[in-house]
Amino acid sequence: MNDRPLELGLDTFGDISRGPDGSLQSDAQTIRNVVDQAVLADQVGLSFFGVGEHHRKDFAVTSPEIVLAAAAARTKDIHLGTAVTVLSSDDPVRVFERFATLDAVSNGRAEVILGRGSFIESFPLFGYDLRDYEQLFEEKLELFSLLLDEKPVSWQGRTRAALQDADVYPKTENGLKAWVGVGGSPESVVRAARYGYGLVLAIIGGSSARFRPFADLYRRSLDEFGKPRMPISVHSPGHIAETDQQAWEEAYEGVAELNNTIGRERGWPEYTRLRFQHDVGPEGAMYIGSPETVARKIAATVRALGNSRFQLKFASGSISHDRLMSSIELYGTRVLPLVHEMLAESETAGIR
Repeated sequence: MNDRPLELGLDTFGDISRGPDGSLQSDAQTIRNVVDQAVLADQVGLSFFGVGEHHRKDFAVTSPEIVLAAAAARTKDIHLGTAVTVLSSDDPVRVFERFATLDAVSNGRAEVILGRGSFIESFPLFGYDLRDYEQLFEEKLELFSLLLDEKPVSWQGRTRAALQDADVYPKTENGLKAWVGVGGSPESVVRAARYGYGLVLAIIGGSSARFRPFADLYRRSLDEFGKPRMPISVHSPGHIAETDQQAWEEAYEGVAELNNTIGRERGWPEYTRLRFQHDVGPEGAMYIGSPETVARKIAATVRALGNSRFQLKFASGSISHDRLMSSIELYGTRVLPLVHEMLAESETAGIR
């Protein structure tokens, strides 16, 4: 088990939500809904609220930092970050400046999760060549790691203009917490350890136990690079209702819609009810069910991986704002204490 206290958080991509009559809401209303969801997450005692960056019609949020700044003005304790910031198609200096600013307005609650992005729309949109996919992320991650020291930076590479003793502002009061999101590449795990970033494992398919080798590799790599122990988080989709059946019925249509939309672009087979039932089961990556069912699955994940944070991606496809708010409330008021209780019982029983 990890010796860090477990935190439960939420992630959203700003999936276009539905109104009370079932119709799709506007991008603007969806973004306002996301801010309300962050406020509720803070009120029910959750530790983290992450907003993802996308540039396609399925998701309303393209500028997570602005949404998070709005949430910062209405929350007190919850940490606010991205899930993820697509660093490859952004500028590391500007990313640092934006998050240092968010850290100021949130009184030190800002975090940034950096990733290459599982969608590629931002690359042509901002003028980047996909043939440079690997180099863009490698160079920009290296530069961002230097910026985190908040000292004058000298750097040279192929993917942006060189820097010579460049000082970047604003300065933070206590540093900026930074992570790297990884979907299952050992090279990405080692890269995160080499630069001393926290690790977020995006587990969107299969059992979480399959990712134990990545968690072990990360910890070994930190040791080999002489880095201190850093936290591991898990990001997975889910939805909570009073009963398993209710949660499944509320979530299925949106999950199937989103998977089939992306699947048509990527050549995936049709997403079916049978596939859904596998995904919500013990060997699947979806945490959809009653508070008790979801808590058991999260506790099993923590026992398998030793992660110190779990981030539930609480909307997959279009679902009503009211149902999302109910899911968030159940997550904080019921799932959170249940997970801690289950893990405490495991410790007492000597289960690892």
